[in-house]
Amino acid sequence: MRPMPPMPSHESSHTASHTVSRRWFIAGAAGAGVAGATALALSHDAWGRLLAPARSGTSRSLAVGKGILVMVTLYGGNDGLNTVIPYQDSQYLHGRPTLGYQPDQVLPVGDGLAFHPNLKGMKTLWDAKQLAVVRGVGYPNPVLSHFRGMDIWQTASPETPVASGVLGRWLDATGTDPMRAISIGSTLPRLLAGEHSAGTAVSGGSITLPGGTALAPVLASFDAAGPDRTGLAAMVAHSGADLLQVQHTLDDLLNSSAGAGTASPTTQPTKGAKAKAAPKAAPKVAPKAAATDLTSQLDVVAQLIKAGSPTRVYQVSMGGFDNHAQEKDAHARLMTELDTGISGFITSLKDHPAAADVVLMTYSEFGRRVAENLSGGTDHGTAAPLFVAGHGVKGGQFYGAEPSLVDLNDGNLKFTTDFRSVFATMLADVIGVDPKIALNQTFPTLSLI
Repeated sequence: MRPMPPMPSHESSHTASHTVSRRWFIAGAAGAGVAGATALALSHDAWGRLLAPARSGTSRSLAVGKGILVMVTLYGGNDGLNTVIPYQDSQYLHGRPTLGYQPDQVLPVGDGLAFHPNLKGMKTLWDAKQLAVVRGVGYPNPVLSHFRGMDIWQTASPETPVASGVLGRWLDATGTDPMRAISIGSTLPRLLAGEHSAGTAVSGGSITLPGGTALAPVLASFDAAGPDRTGLAAMVAHSGADLLQVQHTLDDLLNSSAGAGTASPTTQPTKGAKAKAAPKAAPKVAPKAAATDLTSQLDVVAQLIKAGSPTRVYQVSMGGFDNHAQEKDAHARLMTELDTGISGFITSLKDHPAAADVVLMTYSEFGRRVAENLSGGTDHGTAAPLFVAGHGVKGGQFYGAEPSLVDLNDGNLKFTTDFRSVFATMLADVIGVDPKIALNQTFPTLSLI
């Protein structure tokens, strides 16, 4: 899985050293030179023969913990003030005379706040106490760069740039199974990249590698022992084995789910169990289909959860939030996509045994300034609200104080909730580990779960 490429921007590029990890190397090499690569599509028996060495001794059981975390990354800097709107504060429309929303246009949720008018599905989740809002989320000495801002969020290291992501450090500390963390998309974000372990990036429930079935035996053979399999060659060997293992598991899960539709959230498909399933139906997600919009990405996540995938963390994303000009209509369209994706995902799980274990969290690299600019947009800001959703969430509530629209820092909101407290909560109460393994220090948790 390749690291997330820099976002297009007028800013100078921020670079940081990257530790080469097993699945980064092989996926980066495969993806860089091949366009339109064909998804692997071997039969189950063929996969079994090819992967026998790679799969031996690999545990598919969940790590100690109790939940499944779904991270929703909003690239570009979401306008928090037009997402959770302080519509009863006169300073809101004073700073946004054309960009702001009138009180009769919004969806009130209490405390003088309201949701964007296009967040109707999420308002329903709020009313059902399945969605919460964490207010004023940020960190000390904020930066306004897309690149550094997203680095800070994904590494949870505001003071010093580091190569490993905050959930990558959890992966480093707790095991090597490549199914434990999955990003839906063609690139792996730094969030899921550790020093020694990394998550897996898939597109539409599949992994694409050059050569299709013809190359699969070669990649599988990379795992064979040999005197040349040391150092970087060993990384390549493990990378090939991991990618093939994940592809096999995804095919197993999606085909089993389509055929039976009743997999337990903790049931691990086995070759014997799958062989008894009849008749075999086509998977709900075609292996060659790429999931691009948020709803499609979350559909893949929902299917894997329902199929009993051992994955503990999923990552999905949306872009387009850098709205410096003509923001109102563009942001409204983004709110519709966000609303459809999240409300549809949470609702789709309501009757499944795993529903109470799934927690979804949104975040963006920063919010926007209080005042609109002369182009009908907003410029880079600082603190912003984020959403936490799920059937087991203590929803219908606000967490953290609402930032003042008067007491500003050079026109920007002052944060009231340290973002590392949100990560600490997800690590402790959803993933079920000591947050210090990923955060290196203690932060207060929130009573969200």
